[in-house]
Amino acid sequence: MLWKMTALALAALLVAAAAPKPTPQKPPAARPSAAKPAPAKPKPSPVANFDARNPASVVELLNAGGGKAAIARKDADAVLVTVSSVAANFSLQFAACDAQGRACKAVQFDSMVEAPGPSFAQLNAFNQTSAMCRGTEDKTGKPHVLYSTLLFADDTYDHFRTQISAWTGCIGEFRNFLKDPNAYLASAP
Repeated sequence: MLWKMTALALAALLVAAAAPKPTPQKPPAARPSAAKPAPAKPKPSPVANFDARNPASVVELLNAGGGKAAIARKDADAVLVTVSSVAANFSLQFAACDAQGRACKAVQFDSMVEAPGPSFAQLNAFNQTSAMCRGTEDKTGKPHVLYSTLLFADDTYDHFRTQISAWTGCIGEFRNFLKDPNAYLASAP
């Protein structure tokens, strides 16, 4: 029995040795590689030492973006900035600022819209459709759209530009709402 196993093993070795050996495949010829673009570097801020908590930095950012912004008033712990732009005229109320009007903890964007005011029920319904934008009516009956955010020491220039984009989105949505509140609310989720 041992000799049968040995014979089978030997036969297997002979068959394996006699079998044609696969030729190793050559790797494909190297193609000249196209130059890879360098990784995108973040755009440097056009505002030196940008600090979202400092209204003066935000004024520089808005002016660099084509608006006309200026500090209109400083109070004990608040700073009011007014802005004129192609998109809209609005204000920013910085709150909980230090004695120098910096290191503010929050900002509220506010734009009065020159349109007839909606009813209270419509305004309330608009506020229920938006997570970020709020509509109000001032004492004279003029509608306003508001957007607020907290400010942190590590807020970057790009992060604050995103806040500006969200704010301009609020203005657009509120204007669409005021064109026809009933139609806007009927199509709201």
